[in-house]
Amino acid sequence: ALLLPLSDSSAMESNKDEAEHCIQIAITAIKSSNPEKALRFLEKAQKLYPTDKAQALIKTLIQNEQQSTENSSHSQENDQADLRHRKSAGENCSANGEIGGDTAKSYTTEEVEAVKRIKQCKNYYEILGVNKDATEEDLKKAYRKLALKFHPDKNHAPGATEAFKAIGNAYAVLSNPEKRRQYNQYGEERVHPNHHGHSHTDFHRGFEADISPEDLFNMFFGGVFPTNNVHVYSNGRMRYTYQRQERREQQGEGGLGLFVQLMPILILIIVSALSQMMVSNPPYSLSQRPSVGHIHRRQTEFLKVPYFVAENFAEEYTGASLKHVERNVEDDYIANLRNNCWKEKQQKEGLLYRARYFGDNELYLRAQRMGTPSCTRLSEVQSAMHS
Repeated sequence: ALLLPLSDSSAMESNKDEAEHCIQIAITAIKSSNPEKALRFLEKAQKLYPTDKAQALIKTLIQNEQQSTENSSHSQENDQADLRHRKSAGENCSANGEIGGDTAKSYTTEEVEAVKRIKQCKNYYEILGVNKDATEEDLKKAYRKLALKFHPDKNHAPGATEAFKAIGNAYAVLSNPEKRRQYNQYGEERVHPNHHGHSHTDFHRGFEADISPEDLFNMFFGGVFPTNNVHVYSNGRMRYTYQRQERREQQGEGGLGLFVQLMPILILIIVSALSQMMVSNPPYSLSQRPSVGHIHRRQTEFLKVPYFVAENFAEEYTGASLKHVERNVEDDYIANLRNNCWKEKQQKEGLLYRARYFGDNELYLRAQRMGTPSCTRLSEVQSAMHS
């Protein structure tokens, strides 16, 4: 009679130890984010030796599982609501002719208002949001902020592409000292001398920038966004257009509609051809051009600038006419140096900005070592002219 209680007591003690061991395994499983295993061992522990500790852990696990299920359900509902919102936004975009089809992208009211503000600006200073006495650093800060905000691959509001072009043009003009001087002196009409009767919102109507807005952006940010711009060269100068895959062009139907659409292009081609016929080519080139016979190398007497001419150049140009040609050669050479110097500085500044922004010491050192040969040569030429 006395052995039975001792045996039961020993069994209970053994079960208690085993239950405690199961609880420890369950706690380890909880820490390892394995609630199923934890719940399994806690239920086993309760069968072996019921305790308040195991019961509390089981209750906590069940509550967490229910909460997780509710959150998952809410998340799915939110995803479906977001999908419906984006679909609705895409339909609105399609109605505006900006974005359509399966590639529709949404935009906010703030983005639409920001684009309207850019389009309402009357001059380049207003576009960048700076004063007329803004420094080069002020222009760079304003451009960085606006370019990221209005890049077509980030801002999908109607007109964002045009606003991005306007920002690029504004910086391209105001950051170039010579172009800024002309802009301040003559205003918009001098910058766009061959285009009249346009509203101030038509920012890319005639100014031929030395660099496209997309290339300018890539110089600053190293191509953060993918580029779909297409460069079109006309008379040796660069123009630019943009192709957005989601844009749907409104095409006229029928032969008459096509003819009306092509008429401005035909007129432009005819006028360009006539102007080329009336304007004679210069008798020199700064590089070899076998197509026009400029293969014989010479250099100017004053600045020693190399240039290339045709075979009969020496017979046609002597004395005052030769001096006039060489002055033109040197003027073109200096203009090219200024342009290239500006591009080299912008590229170097862009790399330095990226290095500081991302904390990239290797990129920073590489940017510091980057040379500006055109700027060096320009300084040499200017020193020779002053002396």
